[in-house]
Amino acid sequence: MTLTTPARSTATRTPGAPPRHDLYGAIHKALRHFMLDTLLRAGRFDAFDADDTQRMLGQLGALLTQCEQHLKHENEFVHTAIEARHPGGAGRIADEHVEHLESIAALREDMHQLRAATGGQRLVLALRLYRHLALFVADNFEHMHYEETVHNAALWAHYSDAELMEMHHRLLAGMAPQESLNVARWMIPMVAPVERAAIVGGMKAGMPPEAFLGVLDFVRPHLDDDAWAKLARAVGVAFDLGRPQAR
Repeated sequence: MTLTTPARSTATRTPGAPPRHDLYGAIHKALRHFMLDTLLRAGRFDAFDADDTQRMLGQLGALLTQCEQHLKHENEFVHTAIEARHPGGAGRIADEHVEHLESIAALREDMHQLRAATGGQRLVLALRLYRHLALFVADNFEHMHYEETVHNAALWAHYSDAELMEMHHRLLAGMAPQESLNVARWMIPMVAPVERAAIVGGMKAGMPPEAFLGVLDFVRPHLDDDAWAKLARAVGVAFDLGRPQAR
């Protein structure tokens, strides 16, 4: 795929037109963040250190679970909406979702084999897992680009922003608390300051204060001082709120 494919031009907007509601943008930034961080860890962990191996496999397992949940949400909400007003419009990506579930199952088998391996075989299996994960990430990056362009164009052509927002709220309402917290951990540090302020401001308006402060406490160690200062000013919280930042 190159950036000159039709997928790139499908979702272009008239210069100066107001931005449309984007169901894909922020969550895809979160997934790219999660995928890249996990891929880097998979390339550098010590296969002969049991604790280091378990930390890497724990994060990879969490990533694969997040990917499965994301596929489920897209199938249930986004694909259903596209097919309702643009029959066949979600066919390519629906097929790719099936392939991604097969890839996730294969990666879980790689993880199982690595856990069970001994001696020098651990290095062989660690490298195989890393390479398979790299291919999975590469495939997902191309897949997400298509969704952000072709699928968004279909959604914007057939749905109003109010309808898309209502769909988004229904999707969020169906997420378990732990999934929502995991998404926040990878999404909020990855988005631009204006996006971050909008996301966290929405949380502040819609969550009980204790739950909101819990999310901030969970996310703050992953923001540097400048990013946190901008967010604190934008949403009206104290700069020194929460636990000290990780370095």
